[in-house]
Amino acid sequence: MSEPRRLACLADVPPNTLLGVEVDEIRICLANADGKIYAFQDNCTHKDFPMAAGSVHGGATIECAWHGARFDMATGKAIRLPAIKPLKTYEVTLDGDDILVAV
Repeated sequence: MSEPRRLACLADVPPNTLLGVEVDEIRICLANADGKIYAFQDNCTHKDFPMAAGSVHGGATIECAWHGARFDMATGKAIRLPAIKPLKTYEVTLDGDDILVAV
């Protein structure tokens, strides 16, 4: 794993929103679930559709906008069909208002 890199600031990802970013040609979705920041791959494992187009749900889960697959944002685990493969997750740290992700 590499050094954490600044991908956004907290103001870029208000509570219960998503933000798609790209670093080194890797698409990453940042999510703010009631103040907790998560980072995971920005493409659904069911079909290659941006997770940043989805929605945050209670219990730190994200739903893909295309077919309704749901994932646990902390672990990446698929928790609702049609997805069965997990999302890749990334370690997030905060430095003041900066969101740092180990990519």
